[in-house]
Amino acid sequence: MSGAPSLKASARRAQSGTTEPTWVRWSLIGVALVFMFLFLVLPLAAVFTEALRKGLDAYLEAFKEPDAWSAIRLTLITAAVAVPLNLVFGIAAAWAIAKYEFKGKAFLTTLVDLPFSVSPVVAGLIYVLMFGAQGWFGPWLQAHDIKIVFAVPGIVLATVFVTFPFIARELIPLMQAQGNDEEQAAIVLGATGWQTFWYVTLPNIKWGLIYGVILCNARAMGEFGAVSVVSGHIRGQTNTMPLHVEILYNEYQSVAAFAVASLLALLALVTLVIKSVIEWRHERELRAAADTPPERPLTPAAGAQV
Repeated sequence: MSGAPSLKASARRAQSGTTEPTWVRWSLIGVALVFMFLFLVLPLAAVFTEALRKGLDAYLEAFKEPDAWSAIRLTLITAAVAVPLNLVFGIAAAWAIAKYEFKGKAFLTTLVDLPFSVSPVVAGLIYVLMFGAQGWFGPWLQAHDIKIVFAVPGIVLATVFVTFPFIARELIPLMQAQGNDEEQAAIVLGATGWQTFWYVTLPNIKWGLIYGVILCNARAMGEFGAVSVVSGHIRGQTNTMPLHVEILYNEYQSVAAFAVASLLALLALVTLVIKSVIEWRHERELRAAADTPPERPLTPAAGAQV
């Protein structure tokens, strides 16, 4: 009889998928919650508290300045250019890496991961060394009156560099897990390459693709290091929202700085909500597909009746 409670506890742990005692599991959950509160929830609450410290009127006043609207507009433009470019590159890179075997495949995979291992500041410095006035292409660009560094094109290039792994890295393991049997079957049945991608590959990767686009867009709007190097900090022209927050804070305009930072935080929260909705819909589709009974083939007798 004494072993009955321990057997029941073991059965409950087996059903929950863990073998640790209950106190260990709750301790780990508690540590995780405390960590999230201290390093995520509390700083986020501090941003909104400081932004509204002088009231709603002072909060809204921070967005009436032309420099603030210029920073918001430039941030949206940068994301609107960088995300579609990374979308095309991410799909192409993931398709090549997951569906084909070729020389240099490992090198291409390493290049995809390169922005994860290089500091954004170093990435921005590379563009300055290439396209700056004293850079490799600087004299030619000046002779043709083309501005890249300390202008919008440089900001877009730096943002594209630091964000291009996100979509590809979401799609590569997904495509590798799915294999290429369905694509080969479609080609055998006479489908073109575009038809195979649009009607076979894209429906299978749509959730991973959307998830990668969301992450890419969030990083594009919040990038600071690389953009800070190539922007030149020209107020009203080359400052994105993160750079505008830094300038306001350095000028002791804390309410305005936290107001713009709160807008970035709201964009991050919206991103998390969209991500959660997409994950929920994806899981619902997977459950619906698992609960759907398989189609039964016609028996010879049924075929004869038809």
